[in-house]
Amino acid sequence: MNERYVAVNTVNPLVWVIIAAAVIAALAIWYFISRNRTKRLRDRFGDEYDRTVETTGNTGKAEHELEERQRRVAALDIRPLTVAEHERFVHEWTEVKSIFVNSPAEAVLHADRTIGALMKARGFPVADFDQRHADLTVDHPEVARRYREGHDIAVRQGRDDVSTEDLRQAMIHYEALYDELIRDVDHATATVKDRAQPAPRRDEHVEDRVVEEEERPSNVHSIGNAGTVTTTAPTIRDPHREPAE
Repeated sequence: MNERYVAVNTVNPLVWVIIAAAVIAALAIWYFISRNRTKRLRDRFGDEYDRTVETTGNTGKAEHELEERQRRVAALDIRPLTVAEHERFVHEWTEVKSIFVNSPAEAVLHADRTIGALMKARGFPVADFDQRHADLTVDHPEVARRYREGHDIAVRQGRDDVSTEDLRQAMIHYEALYDELIRDVDHATATVKDRAQPAPRRDEHVEDRVVEEEERPSNVHSIGNAGTVTTTAPTIRDPHREPAE
C-alpha cells in the first residue's frame, strides 16, 4: 500500500499536466465537432430540425434521424421529369385548380393525389405520407413544411368541418411543392414533334370558361380575389410570396 502511494507521488508532475491537457483537448474537439454538426443540420433542415428535436425529445436522437434521412435520400434515384411527364402534370394541375372553383374539397383531395403521383415520377418512395414528407425535408425543407400543412387540412376535412379559406390555404401549400418539383425537366427526352412546337402554357388545356356575374351560382368559390371566373384557371394567391409588380 505504501509502495503504491510512493510510486504515485513520485510521478513527474509534467505527466499529469500532459494528461490533463489531452483530456481538455479531446473535450474541445468533441464540442467543436458536435457544434458544427448541429449548425450543419440546422442550416440544411431549417424548422424541420426543431420539429424533429421536439418529436424525439432528444437532440442526439434527432440529429441521428436527420443524418439517416440524408443517407437514405442520397441512395434514391431522384430524376427529372421527361418532357411528356412534365406536360401531363402541368395539364393535371391546371385541371385541379379549375375544379376548385366549383368543388374546393374535391380539388384539395385531387391535389394531394397529384402531388403523390408527381413525387413518384421523380423517384421518391410514396409508401406513406410521413415517408414522403421526411424525404422531402432533405432537399426541400421549406416546401416540405408547407406540404405537411396542406396534407393536414386534407385529412381534417374528412373528420371536421373546414372552411373554404382553409381549403384555399391547402391549395397554396400544395402549389408551392408542385412548383418546386415540376421545374426539373430532362429536355433531352423531347420528341422531334415536341422540339418543333413551343411548350404549351399552363392554361391552354382548359376550355374557355366565362361565367356572367348574374348567372354565377351562389355556391361558386374562387381562389384569391372575388370576381368572375376568367378564361384561364384560377390563380392561387400565395401570401408567402412577394406580390407581382
